Amino acid sequence: MELGIQGYQELTVTDNLLACNVGSGSVAVYATPMMIAGIEGTAAGSVAPYLPEGKTTVGTQMNVSHVAATPAGMKVHFETKLIEIAPNGKILTFQVAAFDEAGLIGEGTHQRAIVDKERFEAKAQSKKS
Repeated sequence: MELGIQGYQELTVTDNLLACNVGSGSVAVYATPMMIAGIEGTAAGSVAPYLPEGKTTVGTQMNVSHVAATPAGMKVHFETKLIEIAPNGKILTFQVAAFDEAGLIGEGTHQRAIVDKERFEAKAQSKKS
């Protein structure tokens, strides 16, 4: 894995992605949590092909501003770029941005940790005991 890996994903804002329908507000615009999910998915997908078998990434930090509202029916796209790999090789930092057809709607940074998928899920399940 090396710096500069880029991700891109596009979607159309549907009613099920609106703030008033996901519990994050009362307005009929693209919800901030859904924008964040799109950013996370784009970043994760961009580095997935570079991970060893059995490894995945999990989100650990999000520092994003949602700067413009987007109505249902507009296309949104996400762009991510890997800008830092921690010295231990396990923490990845991405520069991230989201756009609708009119321009920038969100930007910031996002960190993901590389984990062993099976061990990570088992540890989470063990909390039930």
